[in-house]
Amino acid sequence: MIRAVVLDVGECLVDETRRYAAWADWLGVSPHTFSAVLGAVLAAGGGFDEACAVLRPGFDGAAERAARAEAGAPEDTYTEADLYPDARPALAALRADGLVVGVAGNLTARGADVLRGLFAEETEVVAASGEWGVAKPDPAFFRRLAGALPFAPGEILYVGDRWAYDVRPAAEAGLRTALVRRGPWAVLDWQSEEARALPGFRIGGLLELSGLILNANTGTGKGDEEV
Repeated sequence: MIRAVVLDVGECLVDETRRYAAWADWLGVSPHTFSAVLGAVLAAGGGFDEACAVLRPGFDGAAERAARAEAGAPEDTYTEADLYPDARPALAALRADGLVVGVAGNLTARGADVLRGLFAEETEVVAASGEWGVAKPDPAFFRRLAGALPFAPGEILYVGDRWAYDVRPAAEAGLRTALVRRGPWAVLDWQSEEARALPGFRIGGLLELSGLILNANTGTGKGDEEV
């Protein structure tokens, strides 16, 4: 039985378009240039900070994020306008189904507080790497998450957009997993053999979760979905 659903933040609940544009502005390049470089770095197996380092050699993620906060432009400011349209309806549907709902990701403590305010009615737990001292993709993050909920790991479904940061380490920690196809990482991951084999659910949007979980819990469906 799936008893709890915990969702990632960026490109799962939150559309990161504004975040990318803000970083482009901070680095002094156009959003188009930033996105193109980010895509090239991702396709080569790199990450977000590596892309920023291409545009600003010597880029230090922690230092730059601190500088942005000091300048009054912190990275971790989320607003209602940043949410994907299906975020609130999906969380409400999961709660109505009697599931415990949470949010967990690589967040600062400040970012977690913002999300607690945004999702005060929909979630029972918001977990942040900045508060726990352990971050994805370390499976210890997901073991810590499982320990924060009153369920066995196999009763918790983690939903994310990245195979390497979300799906694989969550599965290694014993959680069930779902890969949502949106954002650049998911588009790149979607057809890989690893990403096709591991997630319990492959979804195009969060509103699909309620029915899939109901089918899995009642044995009326195969428990996975291809979109």
